Amino acid sequence: MPMSPSSSAQAARTAVAQRLKELRADAGITGPELAARCGWSHPKTYRIEGARTPPSADDIRRWCEACGAAGQAEDIIVQSRTAESMYTEWRRKTRTGLKQLQHSYVPLFKATRLFRVYSPTMVPGLLQTEGYARGLMTGITRFREIPDDVAVAVAARLERSQIIHEPGRRFVLVIEESVLYYQLGDQDAMAAQLGYLLTAGALPQVSLGIIPSAVRARPMWPQELFHMYDEALVSVELLAARVQVTQPTEIALYARAFEQLRGMAVYGADARALVVKAIGALG
Repeated sequence: MPMSPSSSAQAARTAVAQRLKELRADAGITGPELAARCGWSHPKTYRIEGARTPPSADDIRRWCEACGAAGQAEDIIVQSRTAESMYTEWRRKTRTGLKQLQHSYVPLFKATRLFRVYSPTMVPGLLQTEGYARGLMTGITRFREIPDDVAVAVAARLERSQIIHEPGRRFVLVIEESVLYYQLGDQDAMAAQLGYLLTAGALPQVSLGIIPSAVRARPMWPQELFHMYDEALVSVELLAARVQVTQPTEIALYARAFEQLRGMAVYGADARALVVKAIGALG
């Protein structure tokens, strides 16, 4: 069973804290002694060693100097920055609204050739229509109580999604059937979104699989929404944060989970039948 993405990020933070703790122990000094040499209170030392407070670059440099290990500082700084970049709170990414968040993905999209997405909750952003995206982002804006820039954020998402028509890329998308019934936006927006799935799912560069709700004896339980960008990165979306997984062993776990999920899905005419059924249920 894979480690949860938030636990993975915490493990990376803990590794930094443990390395600093070992430097102090190897230097033969106590926590209060290190704090005095660094010029801060000794509770800060214990918070850093307990991985409760991430150290700044300056903290790490002071710590290493105090332990007679100044030459290790830059390596630990890089390790710490990598650990912190794994876990990005949505409130930090969305404090000015949602438009900038949409733009932040563009370089990653441009660099990716194989997109793999699993979603148990919503239509993947690459396939969202204007009305559906507006309904989704309106809900996010209200829930997170952030500045309302929904109109420009939706436009940015739609522009970004045009990459699906650029040559040289493949898009393998797997959703749960329940996604077809979660109404984000009004009924007309949902009808348009479902209709677009019929069109987009037929594109030669797109593989759209739908896992039927009635599938028996699932070999893989529903997972959190995640995106795989080639073999380089997995981005996992949690309620509070986005977690970026970069360790090859963990990426391999997500790839294995994705293949099991993909194997449960139906495609082609069977997938279209599920979408048509959901359209009919709109009434």
